[in-house]
Amino acid sequence: MDVVIPTDLNTPEVLRELSDAEGYLAKICFKTGPPLLSGVELEWTVHDRDNPAAPVDPNRLRQALGPHAPSTLDPVGPRSPLPGKGTVSVEPGGQVEISSAPHRSLRELCEHTSADVDRLTGLLTTAGLVLGDSGIDPYRPPRPALDTPRYRAMRTAFDRRGPAGRTMMYSTAGLQICVDAGTSERFGARWDAVHALGPPLLAAFATARHHAGTDTGWASARMAAWFAIDPPRTRPAWTPVRAGLDPVGVWTAYALAAPLLCVRRPDGDWLVPAGITFRDWIGGALPEPPTADDLEYHLSTLFPPVRPRGYLELRFLDAQPPGEWIAPVGVLAALLGDDTALGLAREACEPVLDRWKAAARFGLADPELARAAAAVLRVALAALDRTDLRPATRDDITTIVQRRLAAADRRTS
Repeated sequence: MDVVIPTDLNTPEVLRELSDAEGYLAKICFKTGPPLLSGVELEWTVHDRDNPAAPVDPNRLRQALGPHAPSTLDPVGPRSPLPGKGTVSVEPGGQVEISSAPHRSLRELCEHTSADVDRLTGLLTTAGLVLGDSGIDPYRPPRPALDTPRYRAMRTAFDRRGPAGRTMMYSTAGLQICVDAGTSERFGARWDAVHALGPPLLAAFATARHHAGTDTGWASARMAAWFAIDPPRTRPAWTPVRAGLDPVGVWTAYALAAPLLCVRRPDGDWLVPAGITFRDWIGGALPEPPTADDLEYHLSTLFPPVRPRGYLELRFLDAQPPGEWIAPVGVLAALLGDDTALGLAREACEPVLDRWKAAARFGLADPELARAAAAVLRVALAALDRTDLRPATRDDITTIVQRRLAAADRRTS
């Protein structure tokens, strides 16, 4: 889902004062209005059909994707969109991602994205490749497939804290849902609600337990890796303590206090010394002052479970088994499209607010999270009929969710 930057902010204005950065953040990260658009980003690990533990070959992947290959694989290729207008990107470990176009209709989003998934699956099948079915690679240890200045800087920064960064970069796959921020009157409640829904839905849709041939003991080893790599850039930008605070102020403080991951330079050396925050950069910590464009790029290196990008990007879900991505998308769309349902679901989350790590560690094995997840899913199923999804799609979502509900009920009975 593309960020729309106001035309008066397109030039690389130098940021010399904190107030300049604060004003810029308020303009680009929080665009309020009627919540009309939604989009998805679907990411998968990629495997050889006959030997899923074999490394990803970038050349094989480029040939398989053909005209849809991103510039990181084919710098001179056309980068053609898929039939449903989604675009393909490839992550540093060879994971493939579809980024949908934004849609006003949930039905159209699901149908167009399904067409894109079918096209991608067909291309890979022809090349003897298959998509993974979980949020972390169950077969292979972390291994790079692509190398760019950004990825080198990320690896260097994350290596300072241990191996979790390489696991995240090279082995994980997520499902991201993008939704409008909402009206100025409802935005604060919407921001609060999507954070509150995070732990129960992370627990309900966790798929990332096995990695590199090992049972990690985590329901979502993917989120465990994200939380471990660099807490100032991956922890939630919201807690129950901050629930009554202005989201713009909270996010501004978060973004300016996060350490720099990299600084783009023409020579390809994007490394920066450890511990320098964007606030420090404005204060003169690096030779050249930052620009508004540098700040916008810095925002792309922050990875909280919910990230404001003009819209809200919900980043806390694992990749789902084939054909099942539609279930968490439908659940969240049903809740966010119905204020009454969203209020009921938010109330059900009250006992487990901020239990992100418990959700990643235990999933539905935690009784409190299982109870909250069951309540949220039941509210979502009741609201599903009020969406514009076709009956067959609603039935598919209900079947998948009922299976998750049965797992939650077993933990609470």
